[in-house]
Amino acid sequence: MRKTIIAGNWKLYKTINEAIELSNGLMRDLFKIDSQGIDIVLCPPFTALSSVSEVILESNIYLGGQDLYWVDEGAFTGEISGKMLKDAGCSFVIIGHSERRQFFGETNETVNKKIKAAIVNSLTPIVCVGELLKEREAGKTFDVLKDHVQNGLTGIDKEDILKIVIAYEPVWAIGTGKTATPVQAQEAHKYIRDLLAKLYGQDIADQIRIQYGGSVKPDNIVELMKQPDLDGALVGGASLQINSFSEIVKKALEVIK
Repeated sequence: MRKTIIAGNWKLYKTINEAIELSNGLMRDLFKIDSQGIDIVLCPPFTALSSVSEVILESNIYLGGQDLYWVDEGAFTGEISGKMLKDAGCSFVIIGHSERRQFFGETNETVNKKIKAAIVNSLTPIVCVGELLKEREAGKTFDVLKDHVQNGLTGIDKEDILKIVIAYEPVWAIGTGKTATPVQAQEAHKYIRDLLAKLYGQDIADQIRIQYGGSVKPDNIVELMKQPDLDGALVGGASLQINSFSEIVKKALEVIK
């Protein structure tokens, strides 16, 4: 059985003090959650990583970075390496988020390099894939997913693919208040799993976690989690409030019990 994963992507929000306050609140709300049943991941901005790491140390909550560079060290001003994320306390890292693709020139090639760098540094990559609204309306959703998955995972072998989490993000649903219906989300997740089966075999594909990202809220998490190929959520705006993120985690756990 695949272990559920709920990750909060804080994006460009929260100063250090605000991040400490939020993570402390989540600790109070979620400390009783059984870590055997669900992975809870917080992904604050880089400036707050070490502070949040101290708050959640030895708890049932993991720390994740929002991006990384594929070289461990060197003359790359402004970049953060997997080695640095690991040193700050991270266990996970988001790679290829649609906002990175849209605003910062992320490509399948750079996603691939970052995945490999994350694995070398013992970080679990949360690899984002998903289509734009115009691509969905043109009937190209599956073409985009195939492109992102196949080309993003080039050279990733059967052993390493099991260390990766895939996050399906319909870009048109990110920060818009729109959410893919449970049927739409399941359809995309099933396509991704079937594609992984062609690349790595059905047994391995059945073990890979695929989470959904795109305006996830407490009032839609239950129906999303009921879909057979959804293994969790990558939460954006709702992860910035203690009550909403805690409720998402608790409701997701209720579905899988």
